[in-house]
Amino acid sequence: MTTRVIIVDDQAMVRAGFAALLAAQSDIDVVGDAPDGVQGLELSRRTHPDVVLMDVRMPEMDGLEAARRLLDPPPGVTHRPKVLMLTTFDVDDYVYEALRAGASGFLLKDAPPADLISAVRVVAAGEALLAPSVTRRLIADFARRRPAPRKDRAALRLNGLTPRETEVLELIARGLSNQEIADTLVLAEQTVKTHIGRVLAKLELRDRAQSVIFAYESGLVTPGEG
Repeated sequence: MTTRVIIVDDQAMVRAGFAALLAAQSDIDVVGDAPDGVQGLELSRRTHPDVVLMDVRMPEMDGLEAARRLLDPPPGVTHRPKVLMLTTFDVDDYVYEALRAGASGFLLKDAPPADLISAVRVVAAGEALLAPSVTRRLIADFARRRPAPRKDRAALRLNGLTPRETEVLELIARGLSNQEIADTLVLAEQTVKTHIGRVLAKLELRDRAQSVIFAYESGLVTPGEG
């Protein structure tokens, strides 16, 4: 199955380079590119991509606002692509906010080509790109600098999880992969996937990225702990 991708970035050379790299893959089809968030929204609504590579800082409309509009579309718009944020900064508040809005992760622009290709495939498959240590550092750093969150509602939502599901959520937030969680809890990897699905459903979260945000903001995981 081919993954349809659009690239939204204000640098023409970045768009061209990423497009050439991705189009060379037999399972990826680059269906367009745009220089800013406004045109990126229009292009996405017209071409219905599976994945949008979205730069953070752009004129007219930045990537954060564009991601919000793509992931929370107006009534009548049913298409909602996966959004992978692109940035030149390894700690960027805008990227954190994009993750809260439902983006599936982010990638540094200077990442190796193989990482970009892998990121598109991972996000298209419905997973969140949270493996790189820089992503965990991003979330932990921002959470450390935020005022203490109001935890009452979050605590009530946590109470709906079983002890095992709570353990799984904590390990997700610490950046462990499914296999690492399985090894830690001595479970089959498929069992871990089942637990993750239940955690997302009970907490009404879109994906793994939002589960990490929730774990930090609810106080289940404290930045710098563990």
